[in-house]
Amino acid sequence: MPHFQIKLLEGKTEEQKQKLAEEVVSVAQKVLGYRKESYSVTIEDFSWEEWRNEVYPKDIAGKKDVLYKEPGYKI
Repeated sequence: MPHFQIKLLEGKTEEQKQKLAEEVVSVAQKVLGYRKESYSVTIEDFSWEEWRNEVYPKDIAGKKDVLYKEPGYKI
């Protein structure tokens, strides 16, 4: 079953996160199929320091083999 992990800089509202999760699932259904009940989504908030020291090196730069959309920035 598809599961999406979303990592954000802190500061987004719960309403924004809920809408994002709904939209991700909606688009995924159009592309991949599966029923809505098949999907799950987690959203984690990170400070800029955590992003720079943990998220970017480990989950972005460190996973080039599975990175399907590179960011337009470098840290």
